Amino acid sequence: MKNIHYSVTDESFGKVATVTFDEPESAVNTMSTQWGEDMGELVARLTADKTSLKAVILASNKKTFFAGADLKGTLRNTHPDAKEVFERVERTKRHFRAIETLGLPVVTCLNGTALGGGFEVALVGHYRVAVDDKRILLGLPEVTLGLLPGAGGVTKMTRHLGLVAAMPHLVEGKLFSPAEAHGLGLVHELVAQCKDAKGGKDVAAEAASLRQAALAWLATGPKAQHPWDDKDYKVPGGTPSNPKLASMLSVAPAMLKQKTRGLYPAPEAIMNCMVDGLKVDMATAFRIESRYLAKLFVGVNARAMITTFFNMNAIKSGQSRPGNAPKYKPAKVGLLGAGMMGAGIAYSQASKGIATVLKDVTQEKADAGKAYSAKLTQARVDKGRMGPHDQAELLNRIQATDKAADLQGCDLIIEAVFENRDLKARVTQEAEPMLAAGGFFASNTSTLPIGGLAKASAKPEKFIGIHFFSPVDKMKLVEIIRGKQTDDDTVARAFDYVQAIGKIPIVVNDSRGFFTSRVFGTFVMEGVAMLGEGIPAAAIENAGVQCGMPVGPLAVIDETSMSLSVHVMEQTRKDFEAEGKTYTATPGQLLVEKMVNEIKRPGRAGGGGFYNYPSKEDAKNGVKKALWPGIAQFEKPGAVWDIADLKDRILFRQSVETARCLSENVLTTVHDANIGSIFGIGFPAWTGGAMQFIYGMGIAAFVKRADELAARFGAGFALTPEVKDAIERFTPVY
Repeated sequence: MKNIHYSVTDESFGKVATVTFDEPESAVNTMSTQWGEDMGELVARLTADKTSLKAVILASNKKTFFAGADLKGTLRNTHPDAKEVFERVERTKRHFRAIETLGLPVVTCLNGTALGGGFEVALVGHYRVAVDDKRILLGLPEVTLGLLPGAGGVTKMTRHLGLVAAMPHLVEGKLFSPAEAHGLGLVHELVAQCKDAKGGKDVAAEAASLRQAALAWLATGPKAQHPWDDKDYKVPGGTPSNPKLASMLSVAPAMLKQKTRGLYPAPEAIMNCMVDGLKVDMATAFRIESRYLAKLFVGVNARAMITTFFNMNAIKSGQSRPGNAPKYKPAKVGLLGAGMMGAGIAYSQASKGIATVLKDVTQEKADAGKAYSAKLTQARVDKGRMGPHDQAELLNRIQATDKAADLQGCDLIIEAVFENRDLKARVTQEAEPMLAAGGFFASNTSTLPIGGLAKASAKPEKFIGIHFFSPVDKMKLVEIIRGKQTDDDTVARAFDYVQAIGKIPIVVNDSRGFFTSRVFGTFVMEGVAMLGEGIPAAAIENAGVQCGMPVGPLAVIDETSMSLSVHVMEQTRKDFEAEGKTYTATPGQLLVEKMVNEIKRPGRAGGGGFYNYPSKEDAKNGVKKALWPGIAQFEKPGAVWDIADLKDRILFRQSVETARCLSENVLTTVHDANIGSIFGIGFPAWTGGAMQFIYGMGIAAFVKRADELAARFGAGFALTPEVKDAIERFTPVY
């Protein structure tokens, strides 16, 4: 066996076989093809030795226990066969079941994290011992990958915990620490953490403690049986025929569909598997589980969501970070502008231990910005999620001021003032001299090119864009924009800063609108263009929601302010004129201009736009926003439209623009494109991101449909040879 070590030792009560998982040349253990073959040989050895053995111990020679399925191998299998998947997972369960029913007590020693298939390996043991370390994660998060725990996880967890109690851990993929697992009865014993002389984790000592606990339990002569193999076993909480459960199950599918919009098949499959599995014996329940998994495995959603997992890991590991400089975290950061953005950034920094100087033109405005952090933390204190002392420490890290001198010594200064080039230039020139030696300056702009803003800087190589999204305390993505003169060290420091405040950085090159604002603009303007074509507003909004966007395009542009869109267009026109070019507005942009300048409905902040909004009092009484009745003036009786076309226009328009960003070197990686589109724009997560939407469909099929849409709905969908080349060139290889 290549991935499994097998040894037999003489203990006081008899011989014990120790099975140690240890995949060579890998930091973790995975359910690779070789591991599957080794498991077959392991079962053969245990079966041959069982008459001379008293017990079996399952252990790991890695820092974690077991990582689970070989996900990269899954992506390399570009044409999975459902029958082959079914047979493979059934074979794995036969191996597990053979070990469980040998008649020998089996103990699992959990020295570290065990997720997905790794936790299913752990569940083979009749008794499970774990290190009491809150950093260790256990559980079955397969639903987040578009899959279900198919190696016995659904069946066993449902029987361990009961239908209701198991649901959060299966349908939602909720994880738990060893202590929490102990409380659930999924871990039977905890051993204390062991530290080495330097205060680090003493891996060898913990392994010895786990083994000692395992042997102590085995010495008691325990029963070699899982609860459900006892003839008197009853499912906790009852079976689906229980009247209380039956009434809950009658509404659960509809509630689930409301959350997933029918776009995520895994949660529904897991719920069906849980319910159907409790109506039959274990063997049949296992087969049901395997069939559901095989169907999910060959679907596009699982591939897309697994891709998202690897894309996120690529960002976390710093693949977009240039150079090899040591990790950086600024000690003191200045913020110019204490409005919604500045106040949100201040909270994000202070909550991660960074001293913050929040400056505005008056002390009153600066104090109001700091009050935002007080409001957010008070809500946490009221709910018992934060102590008053911690709240006070956080607020003390924020210095609200109207004096530029207080910025002296900042490692980083970020301007977050209104999107006006002249204003940004003034505040840059005022604050930049206050930077500490080696410090750098950033602009929190969503659209204005960094190269133009950097002209106001004395050190353009130390000037960068750091684009936060609103509301900052909730939005995880931050777009880092490299100007033409920005050096690698500044990009790397900006990347580290974003990670230091707990957010997700993507790196893009300078251009008008960068990546996220540019692609976001195509989403909202395509929706407005549809309205101008006479398509009913309700149909447009429903199409957006049905394809997986958080809300429809008309609702989004209302919230973000049509006035801002018009301001950006006006600035762009001026820039084009200065360059001797002619700017041509799209049909959607022209209608937005009309809404703002002629109809005087600039969006929610201006009293209303495409929607009417209730007063605060009415909102308290349950009154919700509604489409503005006057929107009917744009509808054209007899207009022909198809919901499939509307949904495709929304998704394809954004994907085409994303591919253009790659071809123009605005984006340089697919992982930044996919993660940026999901977390920054709200592109449907079920697709895996704007580029994975293309690859999941298949390039040929995407190009064919894009050509059809371009012929009917305009140049926004047209794919030039350069864009097609970029799509081919950036095809992921695993």
